[in-house]
Amino acid sequence: MIAVKLVGGAKKSFLKEILEIDKSDISIQELLELLLELKPVDSPKLDIENILIAINGVDSSAMNGKSTIIKNNDLVSIIPVIHGGTSKKITFEILSKQIQIIEIKGKSTIGVKFIDDLRKKYPKILFQAVSSNFIMNVYHLKKILSLSLESKKNNILLSNKLETDILMRFALTTQISDAIMTAGIKPRTNFILIAIGNKKFLNLLFDDLSTLSVNLFSKKNDSFLKKHFKITQKQIDSAYSKNPLEDILVEKAAVLL
Repeated sequence: MIAVKLVGGAKKSFLKEILEIDKSDISIQELLELLLELKPVDSPKLDIENILIAINGVDSSAMNGKSTIIKNNDLVSIIPVIHGGTSKKITFEILSKQIQIIEIKGKSTIGVKFIDDLRKKYPKILFQAVSSNFIMNVYHLKKILSLSLESKKNNILLSNKLETDILMRFALTTQISDAIMTAGIKPRTNFILIAIGNKKFLNLLFDDLSTLSVNLFSKKNDSFLKKHFKITQKQIDSAYSKNPLEDILVEKAAVLL
C-alpha cells in the first residue's frame, strides 16, 4: 500500500487530499501514469511536468528522479509548482509561498547595499540575490527553492536563515562565506533577485525595479556550471533524466550536510 498526499491544486484533480494505492515497488513514473488513469474525467488536469515529488519528505530529485522505486507504506507527496509572468519576471508558488524572480542587470554601483536597502523598504518580503551564473534555468531555480522551503518546514536548514540556505544550495557549499563569495552579487554581473512574500508587495517591488530588470535566463551558462562544479560529460550521459545537468546540480544541493 502506498499513500499519496496531494497538496494545493493537486487535491482538485482527485477531490481529496490522500489517495491510497494498493501497490508497492513501483517507480514514480509508473505511479504518475496510474494517477492519470485514476483521475476523474471531469476534474482539473494534473500537470505532471510542473510538480515536485517527495517520498517520506525527501525530494525525489535527490534520489533517482522518476525512476525512484516506491516501497510499501511509503508516503508520496505531490506538490504542484504554479507559475506565470512575463519574460522579465516570473511568479510562482511553492508550499503556499508566493515567489517572484527578477533578473537585475549588473552594475558597478549595485552591490550588497542594494539588497539591504530593499529589505528596509519592503520589510515584509524575504530577499536573496544569486549571481545569474549559478542559476541555469527556471527548472533548476524552482527545485532549489523547493529544497530550501522543505528544509525550513522540517527544521533542517543549512543555516539559521532561509535566504542563506538558498544561496548555499546554489553555491553547493556548507560554508556561508564561500557561498557569498562565489554565488553572491558581484560588480557588473547580472543576478537573480528572489523575493518571497505577499503578492501585493511583490507587484510593487517589480514596478519599483522594472527599469533595472532584463529578460530572464537570456544567457546560457551550462558550460560555466559544468566547469565550476567539475561535472563531467560522463556524469551527464549517465543521468537518466530529460534535464541531466539541472538534476545533478539539484542532487548535489539536496545532500549538502
